[in-house]
Amino acid sequence: MKISLVCIGKTDEKYLLEGIEKYMKRLKFYVNFTLVVIPDIKNVKNLSQEQQKEKEAQLILKHVQQTDTLILLDEHGKAYRSLEFSAYFEKALLNSVQHMIFVIGGPYGFDAQVYARANHKISLSNMTFSHQMIRLFFVEQVYRAFSIMKGEPYHHE
Repeated sequence: MKISLVCIGKTDEKYLLEGIEKYMKRLKFYVNFTLVVIPDIKNVKNLSQEQQKEKEAQLILKHVQQTDTLILLDEHGKAYRSLEFSAYFEKALLNSVQHMIFVIGGPYGFDAQVYARANHKISLSNMTFSHQMIRLFFVEQVYRAFSIMKGEPYHHE
């Protein structure tokens, strides 16, 4: 199985980049994980929120094939505890899912065409976090999920 995290805009903070890299290095022992960064949309001041979401949707959907499982990180998605998130991946492995693509949208969320294509929506929290921080939180949670699956002592419950 391959897992991709697609994000809009680059991460500027060095401490976040270091954390993301740390967990991506750990993940390579469990799963093929890639981070895809889509550059920020240019001239957003001249675009409405809907126009910006539409442009982002076009860029996001370029990375999605028909056979991919698309999961949106969305405030209205299903919330999982860490053990449940691990079971989510385990079920995907048992169902021979080839490629799971998780997407962190832009500042205004997702365009309707992205919602229409999505297979699932997941919420990481009821709180709002910066899009840059969510990248680190998500990569750490994927690592945690796989360490739980392997019975390793990273997660305590």
